[in-house]
Amino acid sequence: MFAPSAAPAATASHLTAAERQLLERRLLDERRRALRTLERMGRLRDESGATEGGRMPTHMAELGSEAAQEMVDGALSAHESRTLAEIDAALRRLYQQPERFGVDEETGAPIPFARLDIIPWARRGVGRG
Repeated sequence: MFAPSAAPAATASHLTAAERQLLERRLLDERRRALRTLERMGRLRDESGATEGGRMPTHMAELGSEAAQEMVDGALSAHESRTLAEIDAALRRLYQQPERFGVDEETGAPIPFARLDIIPWARRGVGRG
């Protein structure tokens, strides 16, 4: 788990302490949600027999449906894993360089709080991805 390092240096951040605290809570909540989703997807995959020792499909249509579902599950799992990595990176920025949290990585401009409130792990301002 992440924990703030020694007392953070004074920040010149455009975010208030209350806004940073709210964003930290949001990041931690989203991190828990992503971990639960990945865990649930793993359990469903295990229960469906998609892992070693699973049952064999009895009809060709089942084979196609299972293959399609595995592709969807894989894509969702990959997306959730990328989101988790972004959240972890945002928490590291928040704890290790609070003055850089909420700053566009390309331009150095402040990312509006409204955007961070929607996507607290955002690395770029509106219209920048």
